[in-house]
Amino acid sequence: MGLSINLEGKVALVTGASSGLGTRFSNVLAAAGAKVVLASRRVERLKELRASIEADGGSAHVVQLDVTDPDSIRAAVAHAETEAGAIDILVNNSGVSTTQKLTDVTADDFDFVFDTNTRGAFFVAQEVAKRMIARAKGAEKLGNPLPQARIVNIASVAGLKVLSQIGVYCMSKAAVVHMTKAMALEWARHGINTNAICPGYIDTEINHHHWDTDAGQKLIQMLPRKRLGQPED
Repeated sequence: MGLSINLEGKVALVTGASSGLGTRFSNVLAAAGAKVVLASRRVERLKELRASIEADGGSAHVVQLDVTDPDSIRAAVAHAETEAGAIDILVNNSGVSTTQKLTDVTADDFDFVFDTNTRGAFFVAQEVAKRMIARAKGAEKLGNPLPQARIVNIASVAGLKVLSQIGVYCMSKAAVVHMTKAMALEWARHGINTNAICPGYIDTEINHHHWDTDAGQKLIQMLPRKRLGQPED
């Protein structure tokens, strides 16, 4: 994979790395030279991904992470920095979805989506940012330049518009977009560049069920190429 970006010496933490876009992000970062920390609940999949990255000459570490559990977040970030070094890049990618009409959404359904997509994303970013900010303050005291840190929150085109039968997912990703703006405003002074990416209609494990529904098939037919994107795109 020929890349024009050089991330040698950088440490990147990718959440939700066990499938879909998370796996793709991890492979690209490793190919660019970053030391990648793969985080997810499904450790066995992460081990397979680590083996693949290492076989291609990259560097990867595995940490178990449940983004809905604050204790798990703190432990995973601490373990990541112990294993790989200070985190320079966070790709905040964990996400889930459900397919149903709003009138059928239960409190458990709502919490299931928001606990991962919004609450989980916030507290992962917060834990990483605390460490980034501490290092920035240390550099300032020594009169050194601020470390250049990056936080990338993975939102969705669904956070910019409303799609039928995945309304709760749309709400959760819209919150991520606004959350990113708040983080960027507060953390820029510490050398942390915070952005959100809003991928289009990508076929991944978490949303594959939606594309099999009538609403999903109707949307696909409205796309210019009448097909879904793939993580490799």
